[in-house]
Amino acid sequence: MKEQTLVIFKPDSVARGLVGEITTRFEKVGLKMVAAKMMMVSRELADKHYPASREAFINGMGGKTLENYQEMGIDPVKEVGSADPHEIGLKIREWLVDMIIAGPVLAVVLEGPHAVELVRKMVGHTLPIKSAPGTIRGDYSFDSSALANEGRRPIKNLLHASGELEEAKYEVNLWFTSQEIMTYELSSEQIMK
Repeated sequence: MKEQTLVIFKPDSVARGLVGEITTRFEKVGLKMVAAKMMMVSRELADKHYPASREAFINGMGGKTLENYQEMGIDPVKEVGSADPHEIGLKIREWLVDMIIAGPVLAVVLEGPHAVELVRKMVGHTLPIKSAPGTIRGDYSFDSSALANEGRRPIKNLLHASGELEEAKYEVNLWFTSQEIMTYELSSEQIMK
């Protein structure tokens, strides 16, 4: 039942000094950090992490933006020049790549039962404005598609967290070698047996 998931502390969370506070939240719930490295991300790694060929990802970002615009009464054609979710998603993807290579990130692998689902719940909605209080994004960010697109930048939502188990497996292997992932036991794991 143990899973591993990738969490990337994006440059905005590193620059704001939130890494320790957020890491503590993951540890308090019982997740175990089995790998970590602070780094500057290469464009090559960013392109693999945010592949332009992943249509569901691209269309999903564009769709979320259009939904957010509709809720806020904003005309997407006037704001970003298109109402096509794929076209908008490709713009956002470029902004994401530019953002993740712009400053240091901390990439970590968290391990535990239901790690992927648990981390996603703790992190909150991709759009911080829609994140519930108590989630990481709900407590530390207020960004929206409208604010981000107005600034021609990605949403500053502090973290990347793998969306589902297959994605987590791909991303963990993309960011870490097997030699970089540690095996050890927390005292809390004994309690949960």
